[in-house]
Amino acid sequence: MDELELLKKDWNKGTNAFKNYSDSDIYPMLHKKSSSIVKTLFYISVAELVFWLLISYVPYAFSDKMRARLDESYENPLFVALTVFGFLIIGLFVYLLYKSHKSISSTDNAKKLMESILRTRKVIKYYVLYNLVMIFISIPLSLYFEFNQNTDFHDQVAAFDATQMTVLVVVTILVTAIFLGIIWLFYKLLYGILLKRLNRNYNELKKLEV
Repeated sequence: MDELELLKKDWNKGTNAFKNYSDSDIYPMLHKKSSSIVKTLFYISVAELVFWLLISYVPYAFSDKMRARLDESYENPLFVALTVFGFLIIGLFVYLLYKSHKSISSTDNAKKLMESILRTRKVIKYYVLYNLVMIFISIPLSLYFEFNQNTDFHDQVAAFDATQMTVLVVVTILVTAIFLGIIWLFYKLLYGILLKRLNRNYNELKKLEV
């Protein structure tokens, strides 16, 4: 438990055993804690970028079959554009979190610290939303690419009757919903705890500003 949390615990007990702390004493604690949280968020984002780079590279480097499939996919401009766009978004996310960390680390003003916390929360919110939207789009697109590149799959789907096509659509919707739920829970766990702590710091700073 950090120093600020220990102070809160003692205040809640109503004890006078500890000296009174002024705003100038509390602010450095909030500042240090907020900087540490955003720094952790930045490291997580870098790890995520490395993870997706490895996911993209390993199959291409070590599987001839996957390399052939990917080479065929990269002939499609839409696939290339989505891949590049995805990595640009992650790179932008990493940059914005790094910028937030530097901003929080260098500020000595409570109002500016609050603004930096708000920006960080927005960055995380939009990034998670972006990933959910991309999951929603990517599964139907994957089926589209598979339909156009895999002759066996194309012939099989082309031969479907109305009932089988309905089943395919329903299964696609269910798989998309499951993936959306998994990704949402993943980000809720990964970023939710840290954002909750960051929100607490923001609320404490608001009290100092009153």
